Amino acid sequence: MCSHTSRAGAGSGASPGASAAPGHPDGRDARVVLYLGAVSSNGDPDTAGEAPGARAKVVFEDITAAAVVFGQHGEHLKVVQRELGVRAHVRGNEVTLLGDEHDVALGKTLLEQLYGMAKRGQPLGPDDLSRAVHVLRQNGGADLRDVFSDTVLVSPRARRIAPKSLAQKQYIEAIRQCDMVFGIGPAGTGKTYLAMAMAIRALLDKSVKRIVLTRPAVEAGEKLGFLPGSMIEKVNPYLRPLYDALQDMMDLDRSQQLIERGIIEVAPLAFMRGRTLNDSFVILDEAQNTTSEQMKMFLTRLGYDSKAVITGDITQIDLLDGRRSGLLEARSLLAHIEGIRFCTFTEVDVVRHPLVAAIIKAYDLAAQRRDPQP
Repeated sequence: MCSHTSRAGAGSGASPGASAAPGHPDGRDARVVLYLGAVSSNGDPDTAGEAPGARAKVVFEDITAAAVVFGQHGEHLKVVQRELGVRAHVRGNEVTLLGDEHDVALGKTLLEQLYGMAKRGQPLGPDDLSRAVHVLRQNGGADLRDVFSDTVLVSPRARRIAPKSLAQKQYIEAIRQCDMVFGIGPAGTGKTYLAMAMAIRALLDKSVKRIVLTRPAVEAGEKLGFLPGSMIEKVNPYLRPLYDALQDMMDLDRSQQLIERGIIEVAPLAFMRGRTLNDSFVILDEAQNTTSEQMKMFLTRLGYDSKAVITGDITQIDLLDGRRSGLLEARSLLAHIEGIRFCTFTEVDVVRHPLVAAIIKAYDLAAQRRDPQP
């Protein structure tokens, strides 16, 4: 993207408050001008107004890419307005942003980068716009293309599995770089889903020879013996979420074949005792419900040329009798060890229905009021 200093209005003298904004390398033919003077209260970008503010004009030369950025019936620009609290005025292939200086500058950066992604054929949806705003709020210098274009896996439905937030991107990089990674955060942040995608990718690339998926069946407690069926049939309901995620990423027949051959193993945590897992990608889900002894047992199963990813939500501990969570203990004991990485997610990383993030935030605030930090 090339940028140049423009003049306010249509051919009038230069505005004393106008300055050229630096272009982004992803969109070389979009012109961006940032005005730091006053804008009118009625939203007219060509009229000096009552309240001080900022104005940025973006001119898109590639109409097809601009249409992707705008969204159907301008729905993407509506997301930008809602998320940033700015006003967006469209005139042909031009967008003018009006509002607070910081928000307008962030909106300008957002449109620059989205335009570059659209020119490269990157599909964009309203959810992507919201997540892009969150990424830039966390790190104004983030490269959205680097975050959103890091495809881990393509599902049988031709759906790209890729990070949707800065925390998810850092999580994926940690899994690539480290042999043991802990992903801690609320439900819906993609901790287990992305770990499974990385595991399948490693299997397809022949980096590992098998995948082991496990989780504690804490809800069953001591009552497993009273349930009908074999031990596997008794614990299967607690492993169902792992099967669901697996079948979302692989053809059903293919995944079933790999399970039958033992290349993919889905088993309760108790079945890990006494084993050494070499050449494996091992995922422990719902780790907040492990005891100290179970966590130590699991972590010491790791063999040569293997990776382990441990995921959990420390706000959802179901252990009885006040027992300390093995995940909490591991975080306090192992955070300083080289080769082990802890990645933390928050409600801004939730990739489920937008209401889920709001619900998580409301419960977190209520918990803080109940148990204020010293």
